[in-house]
Order: sequence, then C-alpha cells, then structure tokens
Amino acid sequence: MKDILDAIQSPESTPADIAALPLPESYRAITVHKDETEMFAGLETRDKDPRKSIHLDEVPVPELGPGEALVAVMASSVNYNSVWTSIFEPLSTFGFLERYGRTNELAKRHDLPYHIIGSDLAGVVLRTGPGVNAWQPGDEVVAHCLSVELESSDGHNDTMLDPEQRIWGFETNFGGLAEIALVKSNQLMPKPDHLSWEEAAAPGLVNSTAYRQLVSRNGAGMKQGDNVLIWGASGGLGSYATQFALAGGANPICVVSSEQKADICRSMGAEAIIDRSAEGYRFWKDEQTQDPKEWKRFGKRIRELTGGEDIDIVFEHPGRETFGASVFVTRKGGTITTCASTSGYMHEYDNRYLWMSLKRIIGSHFANYREAWEANRLIAKGKIHPTLSKVYSLEDTGQAAYDVHRNLHQGKVGVLCMAPEEGLGVRDHEKRAKHLDAINRFRNI
Repeated sequence: MKDILDAIQSPESTPADIAALPLPESYRAITVHKDETEMFAGLETRDKDPRKSIHLDEVPVPELGPGEALVAVMASSVNYNSVWTSIFEPLSTFGFLERYGRTNELAKRHDLPYHIIGSDLAGVVLRTGPGVNAWQPGDEVVAHCLSVELESSDGHNDTMLDPEQRIWGFETNFGGLAEIALVKSNQLMPKPDHLSWEEAAAPGLVNSTAYRQLVSRNGAGMKQGDNVLIWGASGGLGSYATQFALAGGANPICVVSSEQKADICRSMGAEAIIDRSAEGYRFWKDEQTQDPKEWKRFGKRIRELTGGEDIDIVFEHPGRETFGASVFVTRKGGTITTCASTSGYMHEYDNRYLWMSLKRIIGSHFANYREAWEANRLIAKGKIHPTLSKVYSLEDTGQAAYDVHRNLHQGKVGVLCMAPEEGLGVRDHEKRAKHLDAINRFRNI
C-alpha cells in the first residue's frame, strides 16, 4: 500500500506507472461481522453503539470483473446507511449480500461473513476490468453509490428503476470505507480539482440524493420562486437542499433544532429559518396521537416568513415525527418528497389534506448516473460546496458513525483512508481560493 500511496502522491507518476503497480494481497477496511448481527438484540435504537460493531480488518483484494474498477481510496465519509448497517437496523445487510450473491457467479464475491461498508469515496483508479474504456489507471475520481445491472428494460428510462438496483457499500460489499474499493465503472465521476480528498469524498451520496429529490424531474422539479420547506436544513442532506434552493432561485424555509444550526443556514444565505426547539413545536401529543393545532401553528409561522404564501415543496426525511405536519402545510397542488425516515418508517397523516388539496407525495431514493453526474458537476464548478465539518482516521470510523447516529455532528463527517493527512489532493488552487470560505463553512463552526 505504501508504494501505491507514494505513486499517487508523486507528481511524476503517469497512468502507465499506476497501472504497473502490483496490487497488494490485502488491504485495511471497515467491516461489520455476520456472526455479530444479534449483538444489540433487545436494545433501543439509540442505545446501539456502532463503536462496538464496527471493525478495522485486513481483507483480501476482491477479484476484478468486467465493467468494474479497483480504486485506491484516499478518503470517504459516513452516511446514515453506514449507521444502519452498524446497528443491524432495520435489517441486517447480510441479507442483501446473500440475495445479491445468488444472482450470478460474479456476484457470489459479495456474499461474505464480513461486510465492507461505505457509500462514498474520492481516490485514484488502480485497475479496470474488461469492457471499461472511459476510465484508466491514474484517473482521480469520486464514486456515486448506485449499482445497477441494466439487463431489464425497466431501468433504461431511469436506472433507479432497475430491478437489480442496489446501493454500493450498503446492499453490496467492498465499499468505500477502506483503502481499496471495488466499483462498477459507471459509478465513477471526475474528482473536483479544487477540493482536497476528504472534501471531494463528502458530497457524493447526500448531494446526489438531494439533487434528485429536489431539482430533478424525477423528484420535485424545483423552479425559481418556489417556497421549499427543508427539514434538518443544516444536516447532511438538508445542507445540500438549502444550497440547491438558493442556487436555483427558490426560497428555502430552513427548519433546524438550535440557534447554532440556524447560524449555519444564515451563513449559506438562507433568511427564513424556524428553530423548532426554541419555538417548541410538538407535533405528537403522545406515541399514537398527533396534534393538528401544532400543524396549524407551524403553518402560520411559515406564512409569516413567506409573506403569506404556503409551501410549494417539502424536502422530507425525518419521517414519522414530521410527516403529518409536512402534508398539512404544503399548498394546494404542492409536493412532498421523501427519501428517508430517520425518526420512524410508519408515517401518519390526515389524507383529507392530501386528496382534497391535490397534493403529491413522491418517493425519492438516491439518484441515477445522470443526476449524480449533474450534482457532481455543480460541485466541480463551485456552485455547490461540501459541507464537511470534521474528519476522522480510518481507525476512528466507529466514533464517526457514533457521532452521526447520535446527531452530534453538523453537515458531513469525513474519513481519511489512504490519505495520510487532511488537505491533500488539491489541483486547482486558484479556483479553491475563490470559494475557500464556502468550502470551510462547516469547518469553522
């Protein structure tokens, strides 16, 4: 691995030099173990500790197949799907690996007693398999997490509809929280040249997810002037949704849970902000009963911030706790897009406010290759910026996942994999200088 790192860091290295490097027999990777899937049985979700289930193991380099690439991972990041994997909720991800392993001979590689997790990376291509023409060893890349087979016609209008669509590093093995990752070549995109490795690795999953959910025609199709309600507007997903709204001429109404998070939204340029903790919103009277009076109070507050207008688009991801309020406050003919349920999967809302007001609920899950490419292109152009707040070593990934699980973080949490320190990998220093304050916005909290 040292020879690979030296070659990547040398300005003299050529693609031929990278291609000639011998691959190691093994590499370090963050894993969960199949024989530990019951270790948290009986515990409440918040009491399950990723630091106990996440391991740093030495694992063999996987076989490279057609249409695939091996990437030396310089940096990665922690997403909520890695938290779910680490606490074995809502299902153990080993079931995903087993089902994938049954689909074909090459997929059997993924069905292992350990799962290498992680759905983001920034790094350098080491090898490409047969049939890969667009990428070569030495290319500096980031990877999005959509893994598809595309043997069915269903996926050819929108690859997210492929029956064999999976999230890499969550529903497949050999993910990005490691020194080497195995990806399909159509997951690769150019690394933004003004960002460091850890900055470039941070946006992937959440940036693409927010783009499809809010901007794409497959999501809400946001337009100029839309009032967009964004839950958790300073968080991993919400911070990108806030940027997309501002960059696209919409009006974000940012919902946060503290004055510190409100300040983050203001620093991005948002003006309409609701601190739900300070204003004391309680959408549930108890575990079974929601409080419509609180929906109405929330809607009144929104109209105060919008000059009397209702919400055109709700950017939803908390789920059960907020969904009833989201449906209520959306204007007639408006749209609620949902991509997650971090507070619970069983959503409840008053359907009268949906059907009688002709509102729409759109399910949105990650992004297709084109959407991910467009979202990455906006990062590369300096229109949208990473929201990286803190960076951990590979050895401390368990703590990073714990912080995300307990919502102790802001924006995104990065992980150095092969990169020996932060700040490496920047190629365009002039472009970086123009955007430095925005790049560091979440680091200066």
